[in-house]
Amino acid sequence: MSKDEKLIKRFLTRPKDFTYDELRKMLKAFGYGEDQQGKTSGSRVAFYHEKTRHIIRLHKPHPGNELKMYQIDLIREELEGRGIL
Repeated sequence: MSKDEKLIKRFLTRPKDFTYDELRKMLKAFGYGEDQQGKTSGSRVAFYHEKTRHIIRLHKPHPGNELKMYQIDLIREELEGRGIL
């Protein structure tokens, strides 16, 4: 099992300590890039898929690096809706 597969499997278990960095790696494996537009974007980021033009928008978690459970659920719904998961 590759690192990406292990990361996806971990994501699907809905861990409370899934980090933003792990999310970035996982979405990169699916072909998404990260876009943080301009200096005024603050914690808002968008992950975009170049081929499908699909965009996932969310706020970076702060002050910590762990995603909130609603963010994990939102991303899972988006990826399942696209047939990626």
